[in-house]
Amino acid sequence: MPEIHHISAETRDRLQAELIDLTGRGRIDIAAQIEAARLLGDLSENGDYHAAKEEQGKMEGRIMRLKAILENCEIVADSEDRSGDSVVAPGLMVSIRFQGDDEVEQYLFGSIEERRTGIEVVSPGSPMGQALEGARAGETVTYEANGNRLSIEVVAVEA
Repeated sequence: MPEIHHISAETRDRLQAELIDLTGRGRIDIAAQIEAARLLGDLSENGDYHAAKEEQGKMEGRIMRLKAILENCEIVADSEDRSGDSVVAPGLMVSIRFQGDDEVEQYLFGSIEERRTGIEVVSPGSPMGQALEGARAGETVTYEANGNRLSIEVVAVEA
């Protein structure tokens, strides 16, 4: 069963626009780069050709990723509409404190595609995300990472 991606309507729209751009303009541009590189001669020693083909592979990988996300996504309510939510859920901010640390760290809980400047994202599919999902402020959850058992306190859950 495919992974369900919980994203905002804004992120869905941004990803759809990126997909349209890559499958239209992006493919045309990369085809032109490959054709121009072919005209330079021997393909076995043509760095421009190999770079363009590598870029094409990366772009096609991104197109596949975007299609998978958009085909298997659920739109989460705007965080303002969920200000009364008190459990960690996609689209909300969670403040945590690692056991033995005084510093409180804040993360957006959701898809990596929700990333914003200056805000770290924790994915629900990650070990830390799996432990946090459904937790309430004041609770301590544990998870395993790199063979270590880590405990974190949920300090706050906010829109």
